Amino acid sequence: MKLSTRDALAIFAKPNHKKTGVLIYGANAMRVALKRQQLIKGLIGPQGEEEMRLTRLQGGELRRDGAALNDAIKAVGFFPGPRVVLVEDANDNCTDAIRAGLNDWQAGDAQMVVIGGALKPTSKIRKAFEAHPNAWSIAIFDEPPTRAEVEAALTKVGMGEVDAEASTAITDLSKAIDPGDFNQFLEKLSLYCMSQAGPVTLKDVEVCAPQSTEAALDDVIGLVADLKTNEIAPVLHRVIAQGGTATGLCIATLRHFRLLHAAASDPAGASQGVAKLRPPVYGPRRDRIQRQVNAWRRDRLEQVISLLLDTDLQLRSAGQTAPQMAQVERCFIRISMMGKR
Repeated sequence: MKLSTRDALAIFAKPNHKKTGVLIYGANAMRVALKRQQLIKGLIGPQGEEEMRLTRLQGGELRRDGAALNDAIKAVGFFPGPRVVLVEDANDNCTDAIRAGLNDWQAGDAQMVVIGGALKPTSKIRKAFEAHPNAWSIAIFDEPPTRAEVEAALTKVGMGEVDAEASTAITDLSKAIDPGDFNQFLEKLSLYCMSQAGPVTLKDVEVCAPQSTEAALDDVIGLVADLKTNEIAPVLHRVIAQGGTATGLCIATLRHFRLLHAAASDPAGASQGVAKLRPPVYGPRRDRIQRQVNAWRRDRLEQVISLLLDTDLQLRSAGQTAPQMAQVERCFIRISMMGKR
């Protein structure tokens, strides 16, 4: 049976132990893995794997040994409780073994959880699960979580009351970062707010929100964008001493100025442009980016991007003999001077 997204959410939240099996498939391996983890934990509990009530098989194994799946489904466990047989990386090459497992399954057998990639509608595995009256086929789409999924994730980590601003920020983050990173963020936020009185606030979210790649180089990039020419060299040398590379600095700075350009180009104005940045930025970093966007004209930002692209090409040139860090330092100083004109 093929399940809708809404019905699938209910199944992941509260699995049915009486089902023969569940097929979970989708192009985004991380999203599929998180749903697989949630389903199996709901079926056998947090101690199920330690109690050897979870058997793992690879799809490739079933092609060589078709009976392995049925043997695992029928096996008697050492510990009482429901059992699961997990088949990972399943494809049409193991359809015969899976179809046999579906047809031979009886009450008391281990439930099958089969994981596939981007299975097409013509997939034999999909057809087997969708045609079976006691099995489910669930597609995991590569799209942001729904509001219901975000609320379920908040409940799962034991989050208490969340105020309106914080709720909006959490929803924005769920759409902007990978599912695994979002789950880690929620766990961190839950621990951070565990002992505090009152609802979770936007400030709490700002403290716990993951930083973007540019944040690691904010010291030197910020000085360049803030037009603080005289302060660039010593901070740049410190970044170099810590292992920074010329191309890495150039690429990170290029990303930052493209970000500023995207915000400055928003038809609704720079403030709306900053608010629409993905991943979203909060707190002092957001204030700094807003200030930088306001300080730079869009045509100047386009010139900076062009200069950084040219510098990056020079750094990668096979015949390049000039010291790379000297080129980057000269480029950064030139950029900071451009903004003052």
